[in-house]
Amino acid sequence: MAGSDPLGKPQENAGKPEEIAGKPRQPGGGAVLRIGTRGSPLALIQAEEVKARLMAAHPDLADPASVEIVIIKTTGDKIQDRPLAEIGGKGLFTKEIEEALIDRSIDMAVHSMKDVPTVLPAGLEIVCLLPREDPRDVLISKAGNSIMSLPPGAVVGTASLRRQAQLRALRPDLSVVPLRGNVGTRLAKLDRGDAAATLLALAGLKRLGRPDVATAILSVEEMLPAVAQGAIGIECRKDDTVTCDRLAPLHDAATAVCVAAERACLARLEGSCRTPIAAYAELRGEHLHLRALLAAPDGSYVLRDTRDGVAAEAVALGRAAAENLLAQQATIAITETQS
Repeated sequence: MAGSDPLGKPQENAGKPEEIAGKPRQPGGGAVLRIGTRGSPLALIQAEEVKARLMAAHPDLADPASVEIVIIKTTGDKIQDRPLAEIGGKGLFTKEIEEALIDRSIDMAVHSMKDVPTVLPAGLEIVCLLPREDPRDVLISKAGNSIMSLPPGAVVGTASLRRQAQLRALRPDLSVVPLRGNVGTRLAKLDRGDAAATLLALAGLKRLGRPDVATAILSVEEMLPAVAQGAIGIECRKDDTVTCDRLAPLHDAATAVCVAAERACLARLEGSCRTPIAAYAELRGEHLHLRALLAAPDGSYVLRDTRDGVAAEAVALGRAAAENLLAQQATIAITETQS
């Protein structure tokens, strides 16, 4: 997340994105903070937002050269021809960035929280969450203005098992196929006819300035969002108190409460890219409303839990939702065994 010029590059390059291969900071660098990020357009916009907020919060960072954005290519970015479940899961979007954080090549890492595993490497933690953007999914299609109005047998492209399961439950007749890549890549694939429709996160489209491409915004009842969708998290070394203190003014407590409940549910379900899981929490004053979902990949069952609790017990609320979903799943397994 925050960046500097640790590689001895010319000073005129300070503040510009630079790609690294895990090199530690060198003496004489001009930047105060180095922000590690993926290199996709959306990831860079998110990193730029963090940079702008840091500069606004700290007068000594007002010079753009004080904060450098460092691009780190992840395994998830390199492999685009296979579903994430086949190559190791969503942690492949954070692994190399976290390695750079551990070896001090960067000071902080900016992540889309939906890509962050529930178990972090030793010594690292998410210390800051920015205010959450709209977490809902959108349908993009010229073949219909809603999921239910798509033509029978229409091809819908999405690599997300969460979306696939909910789509198949709503419309078993649809042909759901994998479709990976960043937002621009997926839109291009749709334009060339690889699929009649796709689903994307509204948060990403809004950050890219492209909400206009959405055919319809899907309600959370129709398509429950991914855990922490729309939230930007900033990861640091636990022992780097200086950087953690820098980030404190950027932290949004309301987002943190909601994300804590959702991720607690995910952690208890031991979810991965092989398991369709969704959760969405809303803070209403001091009360938290949580919806959670666990489904079969083929959509043959979609289990749901809805509950309310106090914000102070967000983690317990998420775990309780997960326990109920696991109990429902166990009941299905017993029924199937007896039939």
